[in-house]
Amino acid sequence: MTLREWSNSNVDYARKIVNSGLEGARSGQDEFLHGQPLSPLLNETARNALRPAAIGACLGVLSSVPASRRKSPRRACAYGLLGGAIGLIAGLIWENRQLTASVASAAWRNIGKVRDEHWLEVHPIDYA
Repeated sequence: MTLREWSNSNVDYARKIVNSGLEGARSGQDEFLHGQPLSPLLNETARNALRPAAIGACLGVLSSVPASRRKSPRRACAYGLLGGAIGLIAGLIWENRQLTASVASAAWRNIGKVRDEHWLEVHPIDYA
């Protein structure tokens, strides 16, 4: 097998893996949503993630107050924004954990099928 044939073979295999993963992710999303649109779920998720964002912003502002009590409004604002962003991201991840698990599970299942097929192509089983 030449280098060109080998690289083409590996590129085709990688393309099959990626496509099967994307197809599995779509089927996992459809399986989780049961035919419902995604946008209402994301709107509810964003609303529910506002509470952790507010808590993170408050903690960020409070952490900006140094022991010497010299308060810097710029520093307090920056820490508040950072804490709010961390809280929002954590809230979004937590609220979408079941959807993420469904999508990842279906994607890995499809990738596993393609890997098994590829292995059998490379290592054929002779029952004779």
